[in-house]
Amino acid sequence: MITRSTTSDVLIVGGGPAGSTCAWKLRERGVDAQILDRATFPRDKVCAGWITPEVVESLQLDLNGYHQRRVLQPIRSFRVGVLNRRPQREQRRSHESPDVVRVDYDEPVSYGIRRCEFDEYLLRRCEVPVHEGVRIRSLERHDGTWLVNDEFRARLLIGAGGHFCPIARHLRAKIDVADSQPVVMAQEAEFELSGCAARECRIEPGIPELFFYPDLKGYAWCFRKENWLNIGLGREGEQHLSHWRDDFVNWLIESERIAQPPAVPFKGHAYRLNMKTSLPVAGDGILLIGDSAGLAGSRSGEGIRPAIESALLAATSIAGTDDFEEAANCYGRKLRQQLPGDSAGWLPLIPLVVRAWLARTMLTNQRFVRRVVLDDWFLNRTKTLISALRSGTS
Repeated sequence: MITRSTTSDVLIVGGGPAGSTCAWKLRERGVDAQILDRATFPRDKVCAGWITPEVVESLQLDLNGYHQRRVLQPIRSFRVGVLNRRPQREQRRSHESPDVVRVDYDEPVSYGIRRCEFDEYLLRRCEVPVHEGVRIRSLERHDGTWLVNDEFRARLLIGAGGHFCPIARHLRAKIDVADSQPVVMAQEAEFELSGCAARECRIEPGIPELFFYPDLKGYAWCFRKENWLNIGLGREGEQHLSHWRDDFVNWLIESERIAQPPAVPFKGHAYRLNMKTSLPVAGDGILLIGDSAGLAGSRSGEGIRPAIESALLAATSIAGTDDFEEAANCYGRKLRQQLPGDSAGWLPLIPLVVRAWLARTMLTNQRFVRRVVLDDWFLNRTKTLISALRSGTS
């Protein structure tokens, strides 16, 4: 929707989960905020698409109400493997192979969602003015106020526009800091199964399948949510992702997980991993949240949870103060304390042949897969910033 008012205390650029969550919490705290986004919602987002119970709780989602008109797939199991060779013909008859480990949980540990539905739901729920289809053409700062596109005025700018966020580019262009954060390139296709394709698909609903590459620079996935199938992959620093994508799709067909290639084109995306870095996330009346701040998990690439966490922390830092510039700086300090990054900078030092051995050894070990790959990397079942915010310790 387009509103007449173009002046606010806070202007959020980006209407994804980070931006909408921040706006939702700011409105609750009585802070005047608006959102700009270059897209018109609903819009697609490259993502495997699941949220943890901690995210559900922090967003105060009514799962029953949400599921009435949207996809919501409980996840109680995972399959994890290594893409180190083609499956043998005798292995195709059973869905499992020696390279795949299945892990089951007693209760849902995540919920599969479609990002086009989830993002629009959060955006409409925040109940602040939303300006869609607006690209950032100009940014000017006068006397402590930002002027965007010669039209929108605000005392504080929040960059929530993802990897290519114009607010992040503006902030970092003025500060001479080297960018050491690895960038992951990803592609994904999500489509509805129907008729013969649905019957022939052997990917079970609610059991995401994660397949790591032997060089440990990324992984591919296939995930069925009710009658929707999501297939994708992501690799660090990869410039020729289509080669890996085609190999993965062919492998899925040869292993008889799917009968034919995806019915829709693959879409691309990029994001920075959350490593130990000196890239600024706040300054000069600006703060960055979510992928704009480069907060995706360094091993899983998961971005929804850190997007929500950083948005809640930003809103907490802003509410209750009239000094928005100090609030931005306070947010930057707290973010680095609470989300320091789980650097894997040692990985490039390991020869490829050793990495392949590690992948085959560790990623086919049930104990390691459950406790490290799933509980730590993908489900983050340890204390996080969200729990700190709930307990009021941040």
